[in-house]
Amino acid sequence: MRERDNQNLYAVLSAGFPADRSSCCIDAGEGLRYTWDDVERASAMIANLFSRLALPRGARVAVQVDKSPEAVLLYLATLRAGYVFLPLNTAYQAAEIDYFVGDAEPSVVVCSPANLGWVEPIARRHRVPHLFTLGADRTGTLLEAAAREADRFATVRSRADELACIVYTSGTTGRSKGAMLSHGNIGSNARTLHTYWRWRAGDVLLHMLPIFHVHGLFVAIHGALLSGSTMIWRARFDAKEAIRLLPRATVFMGVPTMYVRLLDEPGFGPQACRNMRLFVSGSAPLLPDTFRQFEERTGQRILERYGMSETAMITSNPYDGNRAAGTVGLPLPGIEVRVVDDAGRPCGTDEIGAIQVRGPNVFSGYWRMPEKTKEEFTADGFFRTGDMGKWDANGYLSIVGRSKDLIITGGYNVYPKEIESYLDEMEGVLESAVIGVPHRDFGEAVTAVVVGKPGARLDEAAIIAALRGHIAAFKVPKRVHLVDELPRNTMGKVQKNLLRERYAT
Repeated sequence: MRERDNQNLYAVLSAGFPADRSSCCIDAGEGLRYTWDDVERASAMIANLFSRLALPRGARVAVQVDKSPEAVLLYLATLRAGYVFLPLNTAYQAAEIDYFVGDAEPSVVVCSPANLGWVEPIARRHRVPHLFTLGADRTGTLLEAAAREADRFATVRSRADELACIVYTSGTTGRSKGAMLSHGNIGSNARTLHTYWRWRAGDVLLHMLPIFHVHGLFVAIHGALLSGSTMIWRARFDAKEAIRLLPRATVFMGVPTMYVRLLDEPGFGPQACRNMRLFVSGSAPLLPDTFRQFEERTGQRILERYGMSETAMITSNPYDGNRAAGTVGLPLPGIEVRVVDDAGRPCGTDEIGAIQVRGPNVFSGYWRMPEKTKEEFTADGFFRTGDMGKWDANGYLSIVGRSKDLIITGGYNVYPKEIESYLDEMEGVLESAVIGVPHRDFGEAVTAVVVGKPGARLDEAAIIAALRGHIAAFKVPKRVHLVDELPRNTMGKVQKNLLRERYAT
């Protein structure tokens, strides 16, 4: 393979690094700055460490660490060394991590130092060969080990179809699925967005998203790297801090909750956004009212787009042209999107149907789930997204619902079945139903409706407290309603639509 044919994602991204490698790549605040040369050298040291471990080709590197520039270096190093990066939500608890490690069988696990006490037994039980720690304060055994390595590394040459990342998504049966994304899948999407969103030299990205999912890890970071743009880096979103930093930035990416909180700040307005050229929203539906309020306050229209873990970005409102509130825009170049009825026939304007997608961005399948993979693809190669949508007269796509009862709260995906399985195992619980109800801040709030066994005395606060010990905080219901029975249709299926109506307010 010739060097210019190397489709390794790091090779694709680093082709966009600026000629002046002494300029700033990541500004982490408080005087902590990483140059492009720092990024290359530090990622090379970690890549050399992994290579010295003699990991098998295609080895998985599972990572659950707090957001930091070093976490990005770890990601880039994994790509450079030809291994498979497996990001894990920092909110996941022991039972969830135990499943992911058992399913993915990683050769390396990297956790935060604070979690080592409970991660180590899991790694030992699943015979993980190598366990490292990485702290947000630049501490941990990973950096200690990498410090002894050389700071030059020849990026491993990879084909477009070779696996780069596994991103776990929740499953409707409660079992999470690992979406397998190749170097070509992710690289093609990065190039498309680079052109479509007009990334340019001199851009500055204000990065306040988590980096364990597609939005923060792929869409935001890849855009900046591919255009040689500086990232202003903060560990988490804070509205007041965002307003202070926005005048230094040109691009911001967030979830709808972030835009709601910016609008809640009296000091947010045109002055804070004077140098901004692009606000992007994704990971959850942006309410049309939020879209309108933002335009009225700042004079700028948020660009809403649509994507999934399995596909990266699929559609986008245009950079030049009308950005329509309540829509996720047009199919991105090179990506086919169709909306079909139950018989597989294309839907007309304003007709609701199932959204399907085909293109170079679409994943190859679910990790070690060949039957599930086969179910999710049509005979002609379209991926069934599970979302319902419709086209308007201008060819813009709107998402109108989710066929699999997915709840999106604060930009995170939650599938009811997983939570119901924990509820139904609780003492005194006969059955349960979990739904999403409208919430101004989070888009949807996870809500549980629980039926107790005869004579059982259930308590809402106790149920919520018990769940917190088993699942990530964003999955824990905000409310638990105790009822005598669940509404069912003549086939015995719980009518969740009635529950959503009942508890919508």
